[in-house]
Amino acid sequence: MDQNALNASGQAEHPGGGHSAPVQLLRVLGLIFGLAVVVGGVVGAGILRAPGVVASALTSGPWILVAWAFGGVSAMLAAMPLVEAGASIPRAGGSYPIAGRAFGPTVGFVTGWLSWLQYVASNAFISVVFGEFAHRLGLAPGVPNAVLAGGLILAVTAINWIGTRVSGGSQSLGSAIKGGALVLLVLVLFLVPHQPVGSPVAVAVSLAPVTSLGALIMAVRVIYSTYAGWDGAIFFSEEVENPERNVARATFWGIGLVSILYVLINAAALHVLTPHELAGSTLAVGDAAKRVLGPISDQLITLGSLISLAAIVNLQVMAASRITFAMARDEILPKALAVVAPGGSPRRSLLAVAVGSLAFAAIGHYEEIVRIYAPWSIGAILMVCLSAIKLRIAEPDLPRPWKMPLFPWIAIAASLVQASLIAVMVLDYPLGGLYSALVVIAPLPYVFWRRRKLSGEGAR
Repeated sequence: MDQNALNASGQAEHPGGGHSAPVQLLRVLGLIFGLAVVVGGVVGAGILRAPGVVASALTSGPWILVAWAFGGVSAMLAAMPLVEAGASIPRAGGSYPIAGRAFGPTVGFVTGWLSWLQYVASNAFISVVFGEFAHRLGLAPGVPNAVLAGGLILAVTAINWIGTRVSGGSQSLGSAIKGGALVLLVLVLFLVPHQPVGSPVAVAVSLAPVTSLGALIMAVRVIYSTYAGWDGAIFFSEEVENPERNVARATFWGIGLVSILYVLINAAALHVLTPHELAGSTLAVGDAAKRVLGPISDQLITLGSLISLAAIVNLQVMAASRITFAMARDEILPKALAVVAPGGSPRRSLLAVAVGSLAFAAIGHYEEIVRIYAPWSIGAILMVCLSAIKLRIAEPDLPRPWKMPLFPWIAIAASLVQASLIAVMVLDYPLGGLYSALVVIAPLPYVFWRRRKLSGEGAR
């Protein structure tokens, strides 16, 4: 449906003068929410484990810090084409409307489908980990993991059901809590007296004096995945005030804050542990905290991880529902999914996300699912990078509130990085790559049928 068909109240007008349910989201979110989306979408439990993997590849403390800083710079560069396209096309749904504008509705659908699939599969995996962490704290010991996972998905869906202000506020609060907790942990590791470096910590790997290529590749993959999620702000372009400016601010400022936080976390861990000890740890930040705080650190880290995981699932449910909403508004999906409640929530789209997330959680085989869905989010970002190039060439007069420098080289470099990561993942697990591709193309017959049906209705 064309946005021009909407009247001032945000309701679709029928030819006879009646009104349908509202199909516009509410612009009630600010820059703070945008920052919370980026920081909250990026910072997760991965930063507690990833330093050990990176230290296995780089045996020098300064080089470890340089690698994490370079990860932030890489994310910043990859964000440039996305921010340019997102600020130029401030519509809900993230990569879906951008790719659709550049390459047509079919490519737009596939790109949106990639993002939606990644979100619902990730919701299932993260929710199961949430259940494991809850049991680790001794919470609900008689309740199966799958039930706790489903409970988390339903709980965040209920929060989003209330309205956009409530869901946005909950995301801002969750991001603030986990960001503040990590800053506090950094201060504790730097300031609290601890045992001299060299105290016994389990070392599971033997470091070679020279970094191996395989370990270095793994470190790059881990750093990339730990920074993933910086693209979240563009999913809410119709709900953030002044999106032409705030999408760019939220994305770049958010990546900058995360980069500083990640470097500080690694520096604090290296203040307590040697690079050799760091490399031998599967929960590096937890081991550093245990040396300083003792056994209670395990409970504190687990509690912080619970809050972090819940905040990420809340964000992903919120973002994925905007993809469903945008597709339904464009009538690629049934129009009923585009209905917006008075509080601004696309409730039927929220239900679709919840059902998809619960279905993935019920399937099980979570490690297999993670390996299959890994290329999906990278593929969506790749399509946005290519879309930014296409739009700059095809629509040079399109208003661009923010323009990437050094066009087209940054966009080309970002595209090559995303394509290379997909290639590495597929080569590492070819069967998973095949499954991933089959899932992506599975709904195309429906899309073609839907487009033919709409074309036929328009011709009558």
